This record gives sequence, structure tokens and C-alpha cells, in this order.
Amino acid sequence: MPSKTYVQVQKIRAIGLTVTSCHRSVDFYTQALGFELVSDITVEGQDYSDLQGITEAKIRIVTLQLGDELIELMEYLNLKGKPIPKDSQSNDIWFQHFAIVVSDMDRAYAQVCSFPIEPISVAPQTILSDNEISGGVRAFKFKDPDGHNLELIWFPADKGQDKWHQDTNRLFLGIDHSAMAVSNTEENLHFYHDLLGMQVDSESLNWRATQTSLDNLPGAKVRITSLRPVQGGLGIELLDYLVPGKGRPIPSDWKSCDIAHMQIELVVNDIEQGVEILRQNGVQFISPGIVQFTDSGSPYRKGCLVKDPDGHAILLIAE
Repeated sequence: MPSKTYVQVQKIRAIGLTVTSCHRSVDFYTQALGFELVSDITVEGQDYSDLQGITEAKIRIVTLQLGDELIELMEYLNLKGKPIPKDSQSNDIWFQHFAIVVSDMDRAYAQVCSFPIEPISVAPQTILSDNEISGGVRAFKFKDPDGHNLELIWFPADKGQDKWHQDTNRLFLGIDHSAMAVSNTEENLHFYHDLLGMQVDSESLNWRATQTSLDNLPGAKVRITSLRPVQGGLGIELLDYLVPGKGRPIPSDWKSCDIAHMQIELVVNDIEQGVEILRQNGVQFISPGIVQFTDSGSPYRKGCLVKDPDGHAILLIAE
């Protein structure tokens, strides 16, 4: 079976998430977390329907920016998606969050707690100094009004990308990574590293009381593998829970219009070769193939939505 990388992820363009109401989500992300509005469009037509694997989709897409990073809020105007299960936990395989970097954890924590969030963490947690990769990092996990998982993260001077340490008066700086629960690290490394050419940035084992309090999981012990594209920037973290073990898998009938849906948009150097190598390696497709966009308002020329080994949605795009 071919495993040589024929495609290279250049960068992560955006993180997309399906929402119940763009109006409510825009209010939350702009007011609570400092995001700024970039665009607000409504799309319908065969191209977008094919891309998302949804018949006759009509989607309002609001793009928001924080620092250098983008998120896309997607509201299906003609379909009502299933809500995120209320009893979701951090080791359920559908768990996925993105980490918002802050310049002052205490101020950021106080601000988000003044909005209608659901905390996951007991309070902001500080990773102990004996953890070489993450020691001194402070983090707090919570849920947005739809139940999407988010994390506030603060890096000490010797951790994180250089851009998180530039002098600024901003409280919320940007997005460092999207993290997702996985059932098997090696299978996912084959997908993200061997097939898509992302580079392993770091590997660590996080546990003890701080991880339990961060994830609200008794005895949590998680193997974390961080990957970044060739050009650096926004990355992906694989969360492999050793204790309490793997949670529930992503249901096979979940669709792009369901509220749990998140998609990471990967800009690749050659989408045709990329799609072909994924097909040869048995990757599951949501789109029937490469979808071409003729609409001048589209943020990309071509796209193809696939699933990673655990069913997380990955959108390959050619800008």
C-alpha cells in the first residue's frame, strides 16, 4: 500500500464549526473572545452541497478572525442538525477543541466566565514543571453556547511559538492549535504525517491531578502528539487517552449539518495528487471527489472533505 507523501499541507487556513445560530455565535465569539468579523455570506448550490455531503444545503457562513487565525461559523438554514450530546467527555472520540492563546490567563478567565459558558475544567490549571514539553503552561477548557469545546491557553516565556510573546495590549491573541481525541496515535500519524506531510512538533504525556482537573476526567492520563504544517502556524494535537481509556466513537450517521461537526481546512500544494493518494490508502470521503468553485465569493478554488481515521472532518483545499 502506498505510504510515501505525495501531498504537502502548506498551512491550516481555518477551523470550521457548525452552529445552531450564527447570530448567537457571532455575539459570543466577538464579545467574549475578541474575534472580529471578516465576512458574512449565504451559499447554496450543488458545489457546496457536494462538498459537505448534504443534499440541497443552504449555509450561512460567517468568517471571524483572531490574530492571524480564522474560524468559520456554518449555520444550515434549511436543515436542523442534531445537538452535541450533553454528556460528552474529553475522551469521547468526537471531542475536539481549539486553543485560544491569551496574554493574561486570570483576566481572560474572568471575562469568559461573565458569559454563558459551561466549564469543563475546575479552574485554570498550571502544568507542573517536571513536564518538559508543557511545564508552566496554563490552560482552561470550557464549552461555547452550542457545546463546542474551547480552551484558553497561556504560554510562559520558554514555551509556545515566538508570536505569542510579542508585546501587545490585546488579551486574546490568536489560535495555537485544534486538538482532537483519537483512538490510536499511530494510525493518525500515518494519516497526518505520512500521507499529508505534517511535521511532528512535540510529544508529551500529561497526567496527575492537573490533567484530571483540566479535563474533568478521573485519573486522566493522555498522550499528546502535536503536528504543524510546513509553513508552521496553526497546528493539530492528537489526544490519546490512556486513562480512563477511549471514549465513545463518532457515530457513523453524523453529518456536516450536525452541531458537533468541526472541519479543519488544510491548504495543500497539489489537491489532485492529494486526493488520489488518500483514495489509494482507503481514506473515507464525505465529498464525492474534488469540488470546483466558480463563485468569486468562495474562499478557495477547489475542495474535498474527507474523514481522518477516527472520523474527524478534514477539508483539503486549493486556494
